[in-house]
Amino acid sequence: MANEKALSFLDTTFRAIYPQDHEYRQLAEARLNQLTMPHWALGDLMDLAIDLAGITRSMRPPVARKKVVVMVGDHGVAAEGVSNYPVEVTTQMVHSFVRGGAGINALARQAGAGVCVVDVGAKDDFTELVRDGKIIAKKIGRGTDNMVYGPAMTRTHAVMTVEAGIEVANQLAAEVDVFGTGDMGIGNTTPSAAIAAVFTGKKVAELTGRGTGIDDARLRHKIEVIEKALARNKPNVKDGLDVLAKVGGFEIGAIAGLVIGAAAHRKPVIIDGFIATAGAMIASSLEPFVRDYIICSHRSVEPGHGALLEKLQRRPLLDLNLRLGEGTGAVLSMHLVEAAVAVLTEVATFAEAGVAGPT
Repeated sequence: MANEKALSFLDTTFRAIYPQDHEYRQLAEARLNQLTMPHWALGDLMDLAIDLAGITRSMRPPVARKKVVVMVGDHGVAAEGVSNYPVEVTTQMVHSFVRGGAGINALARQAGAGVCVVDVGAKDDFTELVRDGKIIAKKIGRGTDNMVYGPAMTRTHAVMTVEAGIEVANQLAAEVDVFGTGDMGIGNTTPSAAIAAVFTGKKVAELTGRGTGIDDARLRHKIEVIEKALARNKPNVKDGLDVLAKVGGFEIGAIAGLVIGAAAHRKPVIIDGFIATAGAMIASSLEPFVRDYIICSHRSVEPGHGALLEKLQRRPLLDLNLRLGEGTGAVLSMHLVEAAVAVLTEVATFAEAGVAGPT
């Protein structure tokens, strides 16, 4: 019964998701075509402005209230030595986020964005941080199981994880215009590469990167670990929840839920790097219309990220050789989102400016 209730919640959310509004896209394109500049001279910014108009059903898309949601989860597969860092770093970084001293905090302040940390699957309970309202508690479990020996989580937990992300979107929607996705979880490029392999059909070796900066020997080992996990679990590419349960992560599922929830509220959601894009891939497999609401912020140096972006048919705004995660690429792209709206709303048309148009 609990599983049926969770699934009905997902189905209800899916039914609230529609494609972008075609009429507002046309209105935005018509205005942009008349701006005092050579045709489409601001390129991708103008394409982004059309998307924002279609997403928000507005010629003045609201984008001032921005928040990056950092989903946190630990991974059983980290025991296989796939990262340069111990699992304790997940907990330590959450405390750094709360203190405001991490990379995401610095870049979010630059963008005028808030940072919201959500525990969906860390080993630590963060009792004091939860009690003091410093983070949101949506814990499904204390880290996933080691996917080398069986599924990372049960299907019920996979549903609950996506549901948790939707609940966070619902909780924050009234105070947020633009969502950004963030992640924290030592070892999480390993399940992300596994997810990429399932959905793209490419070889694991083509998709697996160095994550925290592992050397050649550990990279070969990481590839073997992912291949073993895929061979043992045989995730079904036609069933996103099965993929998530077999080789995913709690924070990856919650990111998928955040994307789904943002789409249901007709809010743009900026996808960060490899882990966040794995979450967006899960979300898209469950409800394809969410693709109309995602803005891909950047292409990271992780090889699997580019493959997932191609599968989602989304072009990233930036290519800065980033590989930090945390939502850093998402908040950098918030500047571009605001710039796109400024182009749409502040640049005069030829008629408004009294400037002669093209002949």
